[in-house]
Amino acid sequence: VGIGANGWGADWNGPITFNDRSWQGQMNQLYLVNERILKEDQLSWGGRIDLLYGTDFLYTVAAGLDAYRSTPDPLGLTGPRWNTNRYYGLAMPQVYGELGSQELNVKFGHFYTLIGYEVVPAIGNFFYTHAYTMQYGEPFTHTGVLGTWVPNDQLTIIGGITNGWDNWDDGLETGAAIANPGPGQNSNASFLGAVTFSSSDGSQALTLANSSGNQLSGFQAPFGANFVGNRTVTSIVYTNEFTDKLTYVYQSDFGYQAYAGGDDPFFYETQGQQPSSAYWYGVNQYLFYNFSDVLIGGLRLEWFRDNNGTRVQYGLRDGSPELGGFAGNFWAMTWGLNYLIGDNLVIRPELRYDWFSQDQGNAAQGVGLPFGRLAGGLGTESDQFYGGCDIVW
Repeated sequence: VGIGANGWGADWNGPITFNDRSWQGQMNQLYLVNERILKEDQLSWGGRIDLLYGTDFLYTVAAGLDAYRSTPDPLGLTGPRWNTNRYYGLAMPQVYGELGSQELNVKFGHFYTLIGYEVVPAIGNFFYTHAYTMQYGEPFTHTGVLGTWVPNDQLTIIGGITNGWDNWDDGLETGAAIANPGPGQNSNASFLGAVTFSSSDGSQALTLANSSGNQLSGFQAPFGANFVGNRTVTSIVYTNEFTDKLTYVYQSDFGYQAYAGGDDPFFYETQGQQPSSAYWYGVNQYLFYNFSDVLIGGLRLEWFRDNNGTRVQYGLRDGSPELGGFAGNFWAMTWGLNYLIGDNLVIRPELRYDWFSQDQGNAAQGVGLPFGRLAGGLGTESDQFYGGCDIVW
């Protein structure tokens, strides 16, 4: 549970998603795990089911499972399926089985992504808020089959086939026509894989991960037809424990979506050409310092470029502004503490400053800014100071 607010007094914390409401206490996650773990060095079976109830549910739903399809769904609705009100609902971000051992196994079902550094469960992150790369540049879940091989303590190899980003079944079956039909455009089978290299003493690790396959591009042609194109994202995560007290983490993403419309949504209609591609990329750097056994300090400095204004939004929840089209560079610096009380309680205060450098062409199109109070339906500020705190039990 936690609370956060922005310095502008706006009702929504701009592009900050998970704790998006300003000065409104949120129970972000009531999280239940039921798990059977594979055995070492012998054939066994296992599996896991995760249930998440709270305000964070919205960001982990998968189309066809705990979310309806976008165009249309059986009841004429859109968005999450198991919400209890405007802010709270239930999601099932993982439900999978496993067969094998901890050294060699196959996972099948619905599971979290391998991409990136930050994760959905609060206990897996240092900070209360999330980086732009995690919020806007990466998938949250996949459904499919993954094989894992751990030949030794220094190498882990994972690879398999999924049906793309945040889908339970075929994410291309929306009830609308495909605007660019062709070979392979009716399939969203995607590759998902990762390789992790670790040092012999465990102090350093490097993970390369990739997801690539067809997705709905987010751009619609006249009469509601959807464009489909390749979406590829590659992440690099490097961790180095310099000392017992100091740890450094580097993370970067590079993403690409074909037929996304770029930052000119009317190009297709006016020129009769295929919409252009969109790109996003960024770098996050983290420093963590153990002041004592119970107090840890953290610093996160990030840069994220939404090259064509197709990723970042001011608000994603129902009732929020849901503004987009911000082509430019997003910067953020976050300072935080983790205070551990006993074995079961963590208090995580943080301060965060975000700023946005808008591309000149984007500004010329009359696109607003991603922070502050709304004026004429558009955000008015290019930066934001935020403070928040949560408690994890």
